[in-house]
Amino acid sequence: MEPLRIVKLRECSQKERELLLKRSEMDVDSVILRVIKIVSDVRRDGDRALLEYTERFDGVKLSAEELRVSEGDLRLACGQVGESVVKAIEVAAEAIRKFHLKQLPRGWKIQLAPGVKAGQLVRPLESVGVYVPGGLARYPSSLLMAAVPAKVAGVERVIVCTPPGRDGKIDAAVLVAAKVAGVDAVFKVGGAQAIAAMAYGTETVPKVDKIVGPGNVYVVAAKQVVAPNVDIDFAAGPTEILIIADRLAEPRFIAADLLSQAEHDTDAAAVLVTTSEELASKVRELTREMLKESPRWQIAIKALTKYGRIVVVRNLGEAIEFANAYAPEHLELMVKQPRRVLKRIKNAGSIFVGDFTPVAAGDLAVGPNHILPTGGAAKRRSGLSVLDFVRLPTVQELSKQGLERVAEIAERLAEVEGLPGHARSIKERLKEG
Repeated sequence: MEPLRIVKLRECSQKERELLLKRSEMDVDSVILRVIKIVSDVRRDGDRALLEYTERFDGVKLSAEELRVSEGDLRLACGQVGESVVKAIEVAAEAIRKFHLKQLPRGWKIQLAPGVKAGQLVRPLESVGVYVPGGLARYPSSLLMAAVPAKVAGVERVIVCTPPGRDGKIDAAVLVAAKVAGVDAVFKVGGAQAIAAMAYGTETVPKVDKIVGPGNVYVVAAKQVVAPNVDIDFAAGPTEILIIADRLAEPRFIAADLLSQAEHDTDAAAVLVTTSEELASKVRELTREMLKESPRWQIAIKALTKYGRIVVVRNLGEAIEFANAYAPEHLELMVKQPRRVLKRIKNAGSIFVGDFTPVAAGDLAVGPNHILPTGGAAKRRSGLSVLDFVRLPTVQELSKQGLERVAEIAERLAEVEGLPGHARSIKERLKEG
């Protein structure tokens, strides 16, 4: 197969259309037994298991005292990355903070009837664990996207687990992001063992109430294993982009944006849906030219071959219908009247409107969260937000007059449900004398 194959939707059978919607799915089943053992070992043996698995999987021999990044290392990180990087992280963190402050819900209380008041409180989680992937790449932006909203929500303790490099250290840019975000502790632990440590606690790593952040198949599987004991966010797979474009769109922008997501991962998905066959051909040609200049061309070409497509449709209505069925993580609207199209979009993790709103700018510098649902999950949930870090307990307050007002309804329903004790708890309060 060739990268970015052009497909005319009107010529596709139903089965071929369904195949166009498919993208990489993490095969959790293939690792689940190994992950269960890792989680069990960490739950039972604590730090000892963490150190053994860190040496086995990351090739680093640490002591228990070295698991936590020292305050000295956190301070040194700023000097190691340079002033411009520190400034970029600070500005990005402030944009994320501003955006997520607007998401923060407020408590409220209303009088439903005389003597009957009810409302809602906003209470942050007490502790959150953030997983930040390591390996060949580094992700200070993902740390910011998880930790800053947690702090905005008022979470008391935010910790980070991330795998160490071969030198036993954590990437300096990630440490700067942790410091800027106000993280309370960073631990040199990766993979399934990190998820287990945060879920159950060890001698060094504290137990948390919720675990968030992207990761590989082992991390995703570990989240599923520990889910009965700790809250988790969702399984975020390889990145995705879908672009809706008409004949007036700039093909260079589209080619660059498709490539920007394809360079992430060999399982990334990059799809253009367009009404113009001429544009489709130009984009494919330009993408192939840009691939030659990309340092990550080997990754990108595999992604564009497996999950890269250019889908030619008859009109924008058909393009919108396809996009809603695909439910992409990232959706770009590069059409003459993007706001008209926006009104008809139902399913997407994050939407980028107009020619000058690339995913790269939005994901790294604008402020909305880039930890987003993939694989069609945007049909049923949104990306990470402040709401993931708060609880909304309700409050009710009745006077005697208020209880009298609702008593008949409550007693009747209690009778229907066969709960006489419920009815009596009301009647006792309303007895004369």
